[in-house]
Amino acid sequence: MYRYNDFDTAFLAERNAQFRQQVERRIDGSLTEEEFRPLRLMNGLYLQLHAYMLRVAIPYGTLNSGQMRQLALIAEKFDKGYGHFTTRQNIQYNWPKLPDVPDILDALGEVQLHAIQTSGNTIRNVTADHFAGAAADEIADPRPVAELIRQWSTDHPEFQFLPRKFKFAVTGSPNDRAVTRAHDIGVRMVRNAAGEPGYEILVGGGLGRTPMIGKVIRDFLPPEDLLPYLEAIVSVYNVLGRRDNKYKARIKITVHENGLDTYRDRVEARFAEIKPLFSGVDQQMLREIEDHFAAPAFRNAPTDAYDAARDANPAFRAWSDTNLAEHKANGYAIVTVSLKKHGDTPGDATAEQMRVLADLGEKYSHDELRISHEQNAILPHVHKSDLPAVYAALREAGLATANVGLISDIIACPGMDYCALATARSIPVAQEIAQRFDDLKLEHDIGPLKLKISGCINACGHHHVGHIGILGLDRAGVENYQITLGGDGTETAEIGSRTGPGFAYDEITDAIERIVLAYLDLRESPEETFLMAYRRVGADPFKAALYPEDKGKSRAA
Repeated sequence: MYRYNDFDTAFLAERNAQFRQQVERRIDGSLTEEEFRPLRLMNGLYLQLHAYMLRVAIPYGTLNSGQMRQLALIAEKFDKGYGHFTTRQNIQYNWPKLPDVPDILDALGEVQLHAIQTSGNTIRNVTADHFAGAAADEIADPRPVAELIRQWSTDHPEFQFLPRKFKFAVTGSPNDRAVTRAHDIGVRMVRNAAGEPGYEILVGGGLGRTPMIGKVIRDFLPPEDLLPYLEAIVSVYNVLGRRDNKYKARIKITVHENGLDTYRDRVEARFAEIKPLFSGVDQQMLREIEDHFAAPAFRNAPTDAYDAARDANPAFRAWSDTNLAEHKANGYAIVTVSLKKHGDTPGDATAEQMRVLADLGEKYSHDELRISHEQNAILPHVHKSDLPAVYAALREAGLATANVGLISDIIACPGMDYCALATARSIPVAQEIAQRFDDLKLEHDIGPLKLKISGCINACGHHHVGHIGILGLDRAGVENYQITLGGDGTETAEIGSRTGPGFAYDEITDAIERIVLAYLDLRESPEETFLMAYRRVGADPFKAALYPEDKGKSRAA
């Protein structure tokens, strides 16, 4: 993984010292809250419902054990003993005290982490496939490209005050685990007909109040053109993007209003202007970055212990069936650690659990960990002979829930429990749904199903691309939950379709149960997933189950 050089270290120390002075001026009253707001947002500090919230970047979701231990220490020393992992592969601390924030930033700097550009109208934390560098289906590790984009975009003088926040996602696999089509810019590693590596560039994706799937602006971009082309895209957006209405300021609206062809023409013209200015410097940077991402020294060892454990322990077998993914190295597996124990808050991890993850990463995963946009943790490089020991340690820490990819592996935003923008609760709904299907003992029979919950129209829970999506809204002071079906965040991305009128807080779990039971009746075989069945039969059978005739007519829209 990338290691800071002297410039990185000095830059971060200077930024942190600058913000320490700004915090001191806010505390002594020299700065009003309104004056302080843009300064704190540049450093990832929000003012939420009950307290400040600090959002820490985990670049492209990659951590080492020392960094994870430092995150645990911060949670214990400066917060309430836990952190919340988010859909941008960040970690949020929900209860820091303002005078402590500079010390937190210094503690992060000690392990080469920061909170820069995790907020504000700038380029946010660059996310990537959480199986990067390990996945068997990977064309190339996308993290060097993600790191190049991070370095280029950090404190970029032209892009600190964009019309609106801006998000990148990068994947090196044809199987899109990074939701690239729902980002302002998606970068997909591809090969052309001659087998040469390059990038497919997507633009104008995004969720929120106007969800859109990204459009291909270049189907094949040579590697040497990547950074100047990305700069051209953002530069054109900075000029064309609307600043009169924040709800129409995202690049998806800019592309939609101008048309993709017109936008592409502007980008190509800008690209021709700026490409000579790069003169290969970006490619030299990329080569230096790639040296930091050499594959670990994988070992060749028998896997008999893994096979024996699967035969002897049904609980281990169930966990390995759901929580392991195929690794590119023989004898290895990718372990997804579920942070979705039934009834717990999705994405939360205690300081002690973070230390367990750090220890396991250090001992069994070549000192590497990942955070997924699905709010889980990853041990990317575990030899199969070590999996029984890893499972035992996870089970003791309450981290061995065998539900990855199942209905209780729910993405949920913090909702009205924390967020000042939320209009409904998300966490309690997620907890109740997960507990319901655990009680019913159905989720393994249901199979793969992506359920996502957002507590407001901003869609931080990615509900639009959930197979089942839930959006919580305020209706005359009462929580109302709309349901969408058929969403998809992969390479076959689609925005889910709204089923109809919403449901009250005390009705939503029953409504989800009706949808799932309808699917179990409709599917042609256990191999037909929920999404496959929905695409085959359409929405009508699910709507019939969701809105019984004697109740449907009385609902408020």
